[in-house]
Amino acid sequence: MIYFENQSKLNLQNLEFEKILSYLGIEREVEVYILEDEDMAELNFTHRGKEGITDVLSFPCEAVVEGLPLGSIVMSSTLIEQKAREYSHSLESEATLLFIHGLLHLLGYDHEVDNGEHREREKELIEVFDLPKSLIVRNTI
Repeated sequence: MIYFENQSKLNLQNLEFEKILSYLGIEREVEVYILEDEDMAELNFTHRGKEGITDVLSFPCEAVVEGLPLGSIVMSSTLIEQKAREYSHSLESEATLLFIHGLLHLLGYDHEVDNGEHREREKELIEVFDLPKSLIVRNTI
């Protein structure tokens, strides 16, 4: 189940986040937030010590307690809009790419330290859901 809160001015329609959870067999709730720059920059600094905005942050629930969500995925409205325009695809496609990337982090994948497992799983989901180039692939070009 998805809890979705769009705190931005972006108009997003027909997001298929639930289908992705279903495909992966995830039965726990995932919280998804889309934020404006000020809030995203604050989270990025507080949790990563980095100035400015970033495209997506993931916050897994630390304790596994029945009823708690798997975690939260927070996305930047500005970067969704910028990257969708830059790569000539829809806002929904960009938000879905970020959702997949963040969700894999919630599931324990970490492209910064793994041996390509995050990239491979992301690629699989992108192909299954017929999405454009992934976040990881774009960052390596």
